[in-house]
Amino acid sequence: MTNERIPLLIDTDPGVDDALALLMALRDTRHDVLGLAIVAGNVGLRHTVANALKLCEIAGREDVPVFAGCDRPLLHAAPDAAYVHGVDGFGDVGYVPATRGVEPEHAVQAILRLSHEHAGRLLLVMLGPLTNLALALRLDPTLPERIGRLVVMGGAVTARGNITPSAEFNVYFDPEAARIVFEAFPAFDLADWEATVAHGMHHRNVDGWLAAPGPVAAFYEAISRHTRLWSEDGRGELWHAADALAMAMALSPHGVLQAESRPIDVVLGDPVARGTTVVDWQRQLGRPDQARILLRYDQPMFEGLVRGALGA
Repeated sequence: MTNERIPLLIDTDPGVDDALALLMALRDTRHDVLGLAIVAGNVGLRHTVANALKLCEIAGREDVPVFAGCDRPLLHAAPDAAYVHGVDGFGDVGYVPATRGVEPEHAVQAILRLSHEHAGRLLLVMLGPLTNLALALRLDPTLPERIGRLVVMGGAVTARGNITPSAEFNVYFDPEAARIVFEAFPAFDLADWEATVAHGMHHRNVDGWLAAPGPVAAFYEAISRHTRLWSEDGRGELWHAADALAMAMALSPHGVLQAESRPIDVVLGDPVARGTTVVDWQRQLGRPDQARILLRYDQPMFEGLVRGALGA
């Protein structure tokens, strides 16, 4: 049926940015959120799991199962982003924890199970490090055959990074996992950090949206305050919401105004360039174009999705 909702599974490390993207997805009537697969990233797994559970409660979506996943990268230790998101990932506002707990099933097993239950239709959106998906691929290399569409937030496609001079946080956190995923999927959508910077939202506009009545806007205003002040201090008049842009690309693909498909790889060994995403823009290596890279999204549509998520 053409009006059947699209099954959606979100892998995430909430995180203020992830929270906004999740609010967008949880209110979207065209998609059926099957669950949240949680990974360590912005902060440790204990916090990202608690944040996911609380966000579902605030959004009135306690029907959405939360699956705890990997608590560290595949091979090497990586920094978190507590300096951006707060020690607990949600601005250290001291929220009352959600009353329910996580599902007993591990996030990696949930990814595999749901890929079978919704084979060929599943929309998989990766908002954090790619550790869970990389492990799922090692358990079952046929997984990409069952994914209808994969959307990844990660990378910096001309090596203008946000955690090192050339690397973006999600890929840098677990570059081995990113390489496994990028090599396994013949086609996926990529919303990178540089697209995020090109789609900033004015702080004053965001402040207005966060004044909307209701518990969702109030909660998000509180947990994002630390991040927004940090952003305004360090980055100027525009606020950048990477995961929200990736979610816009996932939920409303018709908003993509410009995208380019190219081969992409990840630097592993070099101590300076580790985690850098290398795009073969000139197709010099003869590899297939597996990444469809977002370059331009409809800005009013993007901001409309954000406003809607906040009830503004």
